[in-house]
Amino acid sequence: MDNDQSLYAPWHTVKSLLVHLWDYRWRIGFALALMILAKLATIAVPLVLKEIVDQLEQPSVGQLAIQLPLFLLLAYGGLRFANSLFNQLRDLVFAKAALRSIRNITIKVFEHLQHLSLGYHLQRKTGGLSRDIDRGSRAINELLRILIFSVFPTLFELTVVCIILFVRYEPRFVIVTLLTIISYGIYTYSISNWRLKFRKRMNEAESSANTAAIDALINYETVKYFTNEKLETQRYNENLKHWQDATYKSEFSLAALNVGQATIIAIGLTILMVMAGQNVVAGKMTLGDFVLVNAFLLQLYVPLNFLGYVFRTLQNSLVDISRMFSLLEVEKEITDKADAKPLKIKNANIEFDQVSFAYKPERQILDKISFSVPGGQKVAIVGHSGAGKSTIARLVFRFYEVTNGRILIDGQDLKEVTLETLRQNIGVVPQDTVLFNDTIEYNIHYGKPDASDAEIRQAAKLAYLHDFIETLPDGYQTEVGERGLKLSGGEKQRLAIARTILKDPPILLLDEATSALDSKSEEAIQTALNNIAQHRTTLVIAHRLSTIMDADQIVVLDKGVVVETGSHHQLLQHQGHYASLWQLQQNSNSLGQANPADTMIN
Repeated sequence: MDNDQSLYAPWHTVKSLLVHLWDYRWRIGFALALMILAKLATIAVPLVLKEIVDQLEQPSVGQLAIQLPLFLLLAYGGLRFANSLFNQLRDLVFAKAALRSIRNITIKVFEHLQHLSLGYHLQRKTGGLSRDIDRGSRAINELLRILIFSVFPTLFELTVVCIILFVRYEPRFVIVTLLTIISYGIYTYSISNWRLKFRKRMNEAESSANTAAIDALINYETVKYFTNEKLETQRYNENLKHWQDATYKSEFSLAALNVGQATIIAIGLTILMVMAGQNVVAGKMTLGDFVLVNAFLLQLYVPLNFLGYVFRTLQNSLVDISRMFSLLEVEKEITDKADAKPLKIKNANIEFDQVSFAYKPERQILDKISFSVPGGQKVAIVGHSGAGKSTIARLVFRFYEVTNGRILIDGQDLKEVTLETLRQNIGVVPQDTVLFNDTIEYNIHYGKPDASDAEIRQAAKLAYLHDFIETLPDGYQTEVGERGLKLSGGEKQRLAIARTILKDPPILLLDEATSALDSKSEEAIQTALNNIAQHRTTLVIAHRLSTIMDADQIVVLDKGVVVETGSHHQLLQHQGHYASLWQLQQNSNSLGQANPADTMIN
């Protein structure tokens, strides 16, 4: 997915965000009310200060002249305290709504990604995707804080100050103030838009660098196998160099923005002070009025100066949020129909009815294949590499939809049942087992989250894994490492089998579940698999033919077409494709070679 092409328009992003904030509208409204009270207290401070200055400027004429400034000074301090109090209350009220909304949005994106098709996840870059979600989550918090704590307060304060200046003084004070602010806004908007392309490039380079680093670390063993540490470092360095160049240009443009903003503010403030000074000399304004105008403008320009940063952050946040929201726009290729019903298992019969499938129109994988797996029986799929064996397993699990034809379980078309109930009733033991970076117990427990400790240990025993676990210092609490790298291939596969045993599904999909085991372990695991396969419908993707000799039926694929079906002995007697594959493996074994995976693996 090209994220640049998928970015939301800014107002589309804000609109989408507001939808998620609607549930917290009353809390956010209360926070805005506290913000208004805080700003009113802030605006009142210069007004009180003016009265203090005017009172102190006049000669003392009795007790009243002493008491009145004291009262105003107390009011001045009280307003300062009120401003701080209301701001703190606003922060507390707003924080809960902001954090809840961030959590809900992030969970929604994560949940959506979990339901996207296998095709999407085979193409995605995990490192860059992780950074997009992380930046988007942080950007939501920044955006909300900017709007509630900076943009709205500044606009409110600007409006009130302009009204006060217009009512109390000459219109030219308001005109100069507004011209300064408008010039500041136009300049900030123009330069910030120019800077936006550098921010995008910086984000892209950062995501690419992060992806390169994570890929290298995840594939640590592969890097070592080919002694490509320097190559991976160079690749990471190249990505960081692009990030460095984009970041430098971003910082350079930021300096130009800051200098221009400071110049506009200095000119506007100087003009207003000269005008106020002339009026004081002419007797049109008091010294207190001069202080009031100066305090108002300083008070206004401080957040206005900060508004430059606010605008830049606002733009950056919108980019980051839109990148995360664009993930929600990725369509789910595999979804439940509106009238989908739960899968009801009776005998667990599986039937392929004229099934065709192609990943791409020009790449046909399966062509009108038909066969059935009677309930409780074991059927194996064999064939040369590229014949479509593993694709069949993915279609049964609905990782992909069939292009034509139907797959039925107990007469129910898989497209007509819910994905959740379908997958709940199927247990998969893949050839390449990937584990969570957690404990052995957690990874087994994953097969049935509500299972008891006794059930977990029984599953491990049936998978011939329990005795091995007991020899480990930490037992079931042993950490397996990233993708299970701390375990051998055989140990990982036993763990995957234990996890599936714990799930206890009526249908099993075995993608050569013993391929990574030694002969002794293979025999033990094969016995365990045969035991758990009893009274279950089992579909085996077979690479090693010796493991499926006892299958009730063997389906032989060649170039996506079923060319033979029958039992092991029937197919040998037929002297066709299966007999050729069998002879090839027997010859390899007789020569002392390993099983010819390169001729069998799909």
